[in-house]
Amino acid sequence: MSHILEVKNVVKQYGDYTALNNVSLSVPKGSIYGLLGPNGAGKTSLIRIINQITMPDSGEVFLDGEKLQPHHIQHIGYLPEERGLYKSMKVGEQCLYLAQLKGLSKTEAKKQLIHWFERFGIEGWWDKKIQELSKGMAQKVQFVVTVLHQPKLLIFDEPFSGFDPVNAALIKDEILELKKNGATIIFSTHRMESVEELCDDIALIHKSNKMLEGKLTDIKRQFKTHTFEVGIATSNTEGLLAQLSQNYNSVQPAFFKSLNHELKLEIELGNQSSNDLLQFLTSHGIVTHFVEKIPTANEIFIQTVNEK
Repeated sequence: MSHILEVKNVVKQYGDYTALNNVSLSVPKGSIYGLLGPNGAGKTSLIRIINQITMPDSGEVFLDGEKLQPHHIQHIGYLPEERGLYKSMKVGEQCLYLAQLKGLSKTEAKKQLIHWFERFGIEGWWDKKIQELSKGMAQKVQFVVTVLHQPKLLIFDEPFSGFDPVNAALIKDEILELKKNGATIIFSTHRMESVEELCDDIALIHKSNKMLEGKLTDIKRQFKTHTFEVGIATSNTEGLLAQLSQNYNSVQPAFFKSLNHELKLEIELGNQSSNDLLQFLTSHGIVTHFVEKIPTANEIFIQTVNEK
């Protein structure tokens, strides 16, 4: 598998504080890569190094097989969590200026901006000042500025911050479209539902160290507990519970939503298979719900952070 970005043994210190402790990451081309971690974990320090805002104390970063150099900044688009538009400048003037900093000619920049303004339905904003826009409107402008030079690598830090649900869905669709068109996206967020929806791969940084990295599906398999949520309508609740407790590792009440009033349980398998469990249940009642509990990104995040 080829990687668009490789971070190798990066260390970053601020005085006596170590922000990144020998961190290595590999971001596959064409993926949406979730960069996760609690506040203060080291994510922002890493993002700043990739953008060459700061330099590592040791270690190396490679973009598309080449050691990171100043000219690579034209191949990166960065949407910071703390947005950085000039409030007194007009939208169109500012966008043209920032596009040219990324290497676009004025003609090409205007062409791309017209495309994106039409796509977002914001053609009437060209002569407005940023300070006249709502936070969500300004976020749209910042998103356009980030992507219009068609970079190989996009870094979005909390891209949905400030958006209502309708516009958050719009930006999510645009991120998926960018991936479809060949961009690689590093996606840093605390919104685990967005990780579930968007990310192919994730890395979790905690206390300056990388704790997890890999495909989200593979990591979920590692954290599986072989537990099933079960709903069953039965006339012999006590007898069923007694037999389940004898034969399975754990039997606990479950709390899923249902239109029925069945017995709801969480059952952890032992040596038995899921087919064995289902066969046993159907012999004791009507099974209305039978779903394996797959750990969510949020549960994996909390478990990993709490264990370290």
